[in-house]
Amino acid sequence: MIGSLSTIRAVRNTVWVVVCGLQLVPAALTAQDTARVTGVRLEWKMPSMPGMKLMMLPGMEGYRPPMTPYLPGLDTDPLSLPAAMPRKVVKLADGDTLMLEATLVRRTIRGKDFVMYGFNRQYPGPLITVDQNTTVTVMFTNNIDLPTTIHWHGVRIDNRYDGVPGVTQDAVEPGETFTYRIHFPDAGIYWYHPHQREDIQQELGLYGNMLVNSPDSSYFSLVNRAEILILDDLLMEGDRIAPFGLEASNNVLMGRFGNLFLVNGEPDYHLTLKRGDVVRFFLTNVANTRLFNVSFGNAELKVVGGDIGKLEQEEWVPSVPVAPAERWVVEARFSKAGKYAVTNRVQALNHVLGEFYSKVDTIGMIDVADEPAEPDYAAAFGHLRANPEVTADVNRYRSYFDRAPDEELLLTIKVGNVPQGLIQFMTIDTTYFTPLEWNDAMPMMNWVTNTANLKWVLRDPATGRENMDIGWVFDRGDVVKIRIHNDENSFHPMSHPIHLHGQRFLVLERDGVRNSNFVWKDTALIPVGSTVDLLVDVSNPGSWMLHCHIAEHLEAGMHTVFTVRDQTGN
Repeated sequence: MIGSLSTIRAVRNTVWVVVCGLQLVPAALTAQDTARVTGVRLEWKMPSMPGMKLMMLPGMEGYRPPMTPYLPGLDTDPLSLPAAMPRKVVKLADGDTLMLEATLVRRTIRGKDFVMYGFNRQYPGPLITVDQNTTVTVMFTNNIDLPTTIHWHGVRIDNRYDGVPGVTQDAVEPGETFTYRIHFPDAGIYWYHPHQREDIQQELGLYGNMLVNSPDSSYFSLVNRAEILILDDLLMEGDRIAPFGLEASNNVLMGRFGNLFLVNGEPDYHLTLKRGDVVRFFLTNVANTRLFNVSFGNAELKVVGGDIGKLEQEEWVPSVPVAPAERWVVEARFSKAGKYAVTNRVQALNHVLGEFYSKVDTIGMIDVADEPAEPDYAAAFGHLRANPEVTADVNRYRSYFDRAPDEELLLTIKVGNVPQGLIQFMTIDTTYFTPLEWNDAMPMMNWVTNTANLKWVLRDPATGRENMDIGWVFDRGDVVKIRIHNDENSFHPMSHPIHLHGQRFLVLERDGVRNSNFVWKDTALIPVGSTVDLLVDVSNPGSWMLHCHIAEHLEAGMHTVFTVRDQTGN
């Protein structure tokens, strides 16, 4: 499978063993087994989820994930590693070269030291800022204990530098290097991350942003300051990070939800402003599976841009939902002095007890001093700008809006040898599945599911082909309408953030309702039971992935590759 280990190898005192045909068995690995593999005693322990009243389903008491529990640097004293630093801003001009290294680092979170990963020993990785139409070189060195790559998410890049092992390049082994050449054709906010066991590597800190600035000085409205916020969560077991499956992923039913919220890699984001300040926030969700719903206290809030550039028309919003891998650009005005809590406010669900409950997590705090902003941008902020240049770009594609879909996908799941108690629970007629999953509503059942007993599926209804067998082929310059339906009758329907590499698209319709305000996207959330139409501007030749951006769903098979031929048919 793309992005998974496929050989037996020894790396820095850790033996990697790939086991095929894993089956879920009670308490498959003892602490002694783990010690023989890793040299350190590490046991599976089910992590808690804040707000969840945990109950054990009958017959589930003895089950554990069947893989070896793994954390990097188990035989390493964290104090022997370099301390990670907050990210730095790296401004690159056309033709510049950036040296980028992935290493083990020491992260100190709330007074506790952990062995994690970092790009250039920073958290997040360096913020790369460039001007639109810049081309840069990144010389990457892998000095972590796993093979890896870098995917330049959302950038319409030369295919050979897209960073997908088995499709565009070989994985970069520990100690090896790879040179990426990146051209930035579109203004916007983008991010970079591994595309090899990203359920581990991304969770442990390998991510960073790229901000591509437009040459138009009036591209956005004037603001007092801009903030780049990366939203994440980390799964903890008491005072340690919860281990990962060594041979394959677990938590594949719903993805690995964390119980510690992070903003820019820290659990205590803080910002100090003046009364009346207008702030532009560039939001990126790098969590494995969590969908955020972000608000800034009672500050007025408007959305001005998305994945790839600006909206046609700015909009007032009460909060901003951000799916994994999505980016949204919002502006907020803090009109009064005082404290503003940055919150993730959701309606959570406990499947076991069959109850909803309100959940508000404070993920940061903004202090506004009783000192007037200078200059005062209140008038500009109060105006919702239209962006006619975006509308003119979209207008070139409107003749395709009403035609029949060129391709279709069904999002579903296949179930293997899961515990009988889980099957019984999931088949109860009264089990309810929400259109969007804001929390892990069944943590015990999710924890024991793995890539051997669950397979997430992209299915082409016209051919019956699934995942890597779909084989779509397009020509450069095509405009392709893709209809995606999320099967509400599957074993476990769940919303999926679907990401297309190398191209851009418009979200045309949701459940037959035409979108009235477009922004170019590379990732779209497909709710349970919904049908969503995407219109893809097929402009970039090569072999490209289409996949769910829940890291554990990607590992569990929910990906395909489509081909874009150039004009000569190659």
